[in-house]
Amino acid sequence: MSERDKDIEILTLRHQLLVLQRQVGKPAFTDTDRALLAGLLHRLPMNKLRRLLLLVRPDTILRWHRDLLKQRHAVTCAPRRRGRPPTVRSIRAYTVHTGSHQGG
Repeated sequence: MSERDKDIEILTLRHQLLVLQRQVGKPAFTDTDRALLAGLLHRLPMNKLRRLLLLVRPDTILRWHRDLLKQRHAVTCAPRRRGRPPTVRSIRAYTVHTGSHQGG
């Protein structure tokens, strides 16, 4: 695709977006939508981000990105189970069959 063709496509898409923005109230974004937009746009400098024609404010995109990072961090830093780890199934089976389990 030539640069001219790309420019025409971009202008066409921008205009269609403006038309849709006039017709639709607040758009509903899924978690996947938010992740995709945040992943694509978070590296752009704020001055360039503000010049884009977006359905949400640039600050919202950056907040979505921060939320994604928090979620990822929360998953990797989730506290492990507290207390004694469960007894391995083979050991439990052995103690039941031999009758060597101890009462507490």
